[in-house]
Amino acid sequence: MLRSVLFTALLALSASATAQDFDYNYFSLGYQRVNLDDGTFDVDGDGIGLNGSLEIGESFLLFGGYGMAEFEEQGIEVDADTLNIGIGWHTSLSDSVDFVAGLSYEYIDLSALGLSVDDNGIGLGLGLRFAASDNIEVNGGVDYVDYSDGGDDTTFGLGFLYGVTDNIDVGLNGEWGDDSSAYGINGRFYFGN
Repeated sequence: MLRSVLFTALLALSASATAQDFDYNYFSLGYQRVNLDDGTFDVDGDGIGLNGSLEIGESFLLFGGYGMAEFEEQGIEVDADTLNIGIGWHTSLSDSVDFVAGLSYEYIDLSALGLSVDDNGIGLGLGLRFAASDNIEVNGGVDYVDYSDGGDDTTFGLGFLYGVTDNIDVGLNGEWGDDSSAYGINGRFYFGN
């Protein structure tokens, strides 16, 4: 439902926006404040992440990311490391809206008190990029990950980027999943310009 509303809103706004060629050659560095709440425990943590994308041809891209987060509950420190790598496809829906889809390999490692548990799985992501103006991009989407041992999770995300220069954007983002939420800031550097 949220995806349909977001898609409709972005298409309606696209009639008044300027033409935009989205760049898929970038890397970004970000900070997030994360909350995990599965009904049994509720814990907050901080994380950083490095993500990137490399366009291949006119419609395909390779992407990947690495993230680390640290949580502390009752004196016990838990570290979470995540990694993903995948291939994606994008197409223009209008002069100011691109549709993006991706398929990825997902890995997570949790460690605490000298013990470590890891899991891997497959991810599928669908999203939209909307050029609200020459300097403002709004993006959103839904990600689904199916881990081999840890079950599955669906996450909705929404982000805002402001172009400081032709090669640098800064932005805010939020993600909401079944048992988690995250809010962050990030900087994106484009190397295709």
